[in-house]
Amino acid sequence: MMRNQFFLALGGASAVALVAAGCVAIPSSAELDKVAADMMVASFKAKGQAGMDRMGQDAVNAACSAADVAGKDLDSELRKKVEAQNMAMIKWPADGKYFGDWKRGESIAQSGRGMTYSDQAGASNGGNCYNCHQISKEELSYGTLGPSLYNYGKLRGNSEAVLKYTWGKLYNAKAYNACTNMPRFGPTNVLTEAQMKDLMALLLDPNSPINK
Repeated sequence: MMRNQFFLALGGASAVALVAAGCVAIPSSAELDKVAADMMVASFKAKGQAGMDRMGQDAVNAACSAADVAGKDLDSELRKKVEAQNMAMIKWPADGKYFGDWKRGESIAQSGRGMTYSDQAGASNGGNCYNCHQISKEELSYGTLGPSLYNYGKLRGNSEAVLKYTWGKLYNAKAYNACTNMPRFGPTNVLTEAQMKDLMALLLDPNSPINK
């Protein structure tokens, strides 16, 4: 009986040792992330407007991703620095005029096309605004990742401060929130200055369906 108990104990200890050894062999989170990233790069091929440059994160997105994985907010000092750097990137309308045509702006907001392998070089991109926001009450399908923009101009008016804030958010939203999910339409050349003017009109023109 004593001998059987000895071997059972020995077997249990061996099992524990094997489990412990197996745990040591498990790749770390960083190693798994690298394997996944390498697989992504290996499986992605540049074609048309879709280049290999989009496979890498810039420093801002990398820092925000790391903070998100860690379940923490971005360091406050780093956040201030990032937002100041992005604020400096904003280019205001060259002619000082903020408004284009709200009807063209509506088409841009509706369009999710652009920058894919099947898009022709020089083709206009869409803003894909409805993917994240409610804009007009007539639209039944819209995303909720961002706040509702219905009555945006009606509620805020057209003061200089509102014009500059709205333009700044469209051009480079990271100037106001370092880790926002909103695209940086200006610095990344997703939208042209003329397109952003049309979106400004959609948001702020009293005649736009947004403000009815």
